This record gives sequence, structure tokens and C-alpha cells, in this order.
Amino acid sequence: MVPSYLYPDPEVRPATRAPARAGGTARVKWTAGLPAAVPLGRMTIGLYNSYDPVKFAEAHRRALARAGPVALAFDANLATFGFPYGKDLRTPLEVVRWVSGTTSIGEGGKYLVELAEAGRFQMFDFPRKGFPPQLGEIVVTTNRPDPPRRASATLLAGLLRHGTSICLVFGLGPRGLDDRDVYPLGRYHFDLTGRGLSLETATALGAAPALIWGALHPG
Repeated sequence: MVPSYLYPDPEVRPATRAPARAGGTARVKWTAGLPAAVPLGRMTIGLYNSYDPVKFAEAHRRALARAGPVALAFDANLATFGFPYGKDLRTPLEVVRWVSGTTSIGEGGKYLVELAEAGRFQMFDFPRKGFPPQLGEIVVTTNRPDPPRRASATLLAGLLRHGTSICLVFGLGPRGLDDRDVYPLGRYHFDLTGRGLSLETATALGAAPALIWGALHPG
């Protein structure tokens, strides 16, 4: 028997079969079928290179190594935009194996490798005309959100709950995502403090997914 709490709407029930009468056959009573459950959307942590477009710097390495365990902890994917990887690093696995051999962060890059092996790390060029549509709704992380685009952790969790994927975009430059060309590409702007406070990228990188995860899984 299906528990009644799975069907809070009395009009939405699976088909039921009435008990058979003596000497007779069972009667089938058809009611409205239950729609298929909507799978959760996927959250992606997007690292936007606003640091150095030519040379792969220590800031890129550290951001990757730090983002790996955060993505695993909060069931997110990881993507980079405009990172100047070496020409000999052509695939996500080649990149993370190289990074893991040059850092002690994230258990020596162990979590980053695990993420890539699961197919959850992707590399993209700078989004000149827009971010890849498969990443879902773009969420610019900023302490200066445009009021019409301002989004709370609760709103973003609601998108995920209803099957819409989101990509949180973090800038790696000294002033964060200081690229006005990127701001219009985000349908949503997320000030994770809600107070316009500026946080270090490493802090925001862990706090933003955690806030959304907490809103998605309350209690």
C-alpha cells in the first residue's frame, strides 16, 4: 500500500484495485495518476578567470584545489571559464592530475581528481556571448547585485528543487568578478551576505554553495 503522505493532494492518486467479491472479479477504480517526481537541478561552481588571461598562476591552482572538495561536499559540479591551461593539458582529467601533483590543498588534489573522474569537471573558454546553456541559470556572485536580479539562497534552492540547474560564477581577480561584461549575462545576482559585504574569494567559494545547500535541505 502506498503511504498517503506521498499524495497530499486527494485528487492525485495511483490506480487502486477494489477487493474481489465472492465469486466475482476484482474491480479496478481508476483515479488521476501521480506525475513523475521532478529530479533536482544541478548546482555548478563556476570559476571565472579575471586574474591573468595568459599565464596560469598560483591563484588559478589554489582556486581549483579549493573548489574540488566544496563541490563534492555540496553535490555540485565544477567548471572553469577562460583558464590559460597549458597546450598539453587537453582534458579535465589531465588538468586535475597535473594540479593534484602541485598542491597540498584538498588532500593533495584528491577531491578534485575524484570530481573529474565522475565527469563533473568541465573547462570552457570565456563566455563572449553567453555561458553554456547546459549549465542552467547563471548566478553572478557579487556584493553589488542589481536590484531586479537580486536572489536569495532560498530562491536559488527553490530553482534546484524544481529541476532548474544553476551555475554560481566566482571571479578570481583581486577585485573578484570585476567585469561588467559578465554581469548582464547572469539572470540572477547573489549577495551571499545579504548586506553588501565584500568577502575573499576563498571564503565566498565555500559559503555560497553551503547557504544554498542548507536552504535546499533544511533541518
